[in-house]
Amino acid sequence: MTSFEDGDEQREESVGDPRAAELADRLGLVRQRIESAARAAGRSDLPTLMVVTKFHPADDVRRLAALGVRDVGENRDQEAAAKSAELSGVDVRWHFIGQLQSNKAKSVAKYAASVQSVDRPQLVQALAKAVAREKDATGRSDLDCFIQVSLDHDAGAHRGGASPSDVEMLGEKIESADGLVLSGLMAVAPLGADPDAAFERLAGISEALRALHPAAGGISAGMSQDLEAAVRFGATHLRIGSDILGSRPAVG
Repeated sequence: MTSFEDGDEQREESVGDPRAAELADRLGLVRQRIESAARAAGRSDLPTLMVVTKFHPADDVRRLAALGVRDVGENRDQEAAAKSAELSGVDVRWHFIGQLQSNKAKSVAKYAASVQSVDRPQLVQALAKAVAREKDATGRSDLDCFIQVSLDHDAGAHRGGASPSDVEMLGEKIESADGLVLSGLMAVAPLGADPDAAFERLAGISEALRALHPAAGGISAGMSQDLEAAVRFGATHLRIGSDILGSRPAVG
């Protein structure tokens, strides 16, 4: 199993900065949880840790990068666009994980390595058009796309996402769009539901998608409260926010 960076090295980066020291400690604990969950699941690989930095300042992303974090998630385009511009020299990959309006695709294509909330054909079309424009202007790489699938019984009514019955159709549209890469699925465990049952269902939907698109093996699942269950059922990407960054900063 490939381990995360050593905690002592992280602490060296945070000398003289109490917030950096706090983030190093929190990050270390989460990484330990991920490694323990992977061992318990008999996995030799570790999921990609994506730190969700919404509502937290750009300086926290800078600190996290110094602690070895390479993937950060945002769910509001206005905030993500501003942070990515401010931190253009920082070595992190930006992932868009929130509900995305089609008219924001042009903005997101300027900074995002992936969009993990693709849930309708119109968004696929908008992203393909925006990525093509951005490729011509800047030579950006292809955009990784995860289909967000709803695990609620009334699909899309609560935390977003396409119905499982629409996954095959969306997969075909992404696969056939120039500049987009079908990377897999993203989901959130329904509120109040057993995360094991939810992520087991997601694993089954993923298996069906991979039967049609073998390269689309990504599973973005698991947050602070349920990462162990996500690792158990094959998550390749974890989206962790509050357990690393703490509660949302006060505004004003």
